[in-house]
Amino acid sequence: MQVVKIYTTAVCPYCVRAKQILKAKGVAQIEEIRIDTDPEQRMKMMEITGRRTVPQIFIGQTHVGGCDDLVALDGQGGLLPLLNAA
Repeated sequence: MQVVKIYTTAVCPYCVRAKQILKAKGVAQIEEIRIDTDPEQRMKMMEITGRRTVPQIFIGQTHVGGCDDLVALDGQGGLLPLLNAA
């Protein structure tokens, strides 16, 4: 299973929802990067993604986007193949 990395904040309901979806799909470990406690990581996230909002979700090297993007990917049947890609 691919490594999943999520840029989050403590009080973000979309971050919580995204993590719930991923765990329901069998993701046991999520690397969570809290940008509310680490301003340097916030800048890095913005440089990499061009976005300011959280969550920003990466599966392996693929930038999925935010929670709505994750839900859309799952709805199109693309989430599990991406998670299980070698």
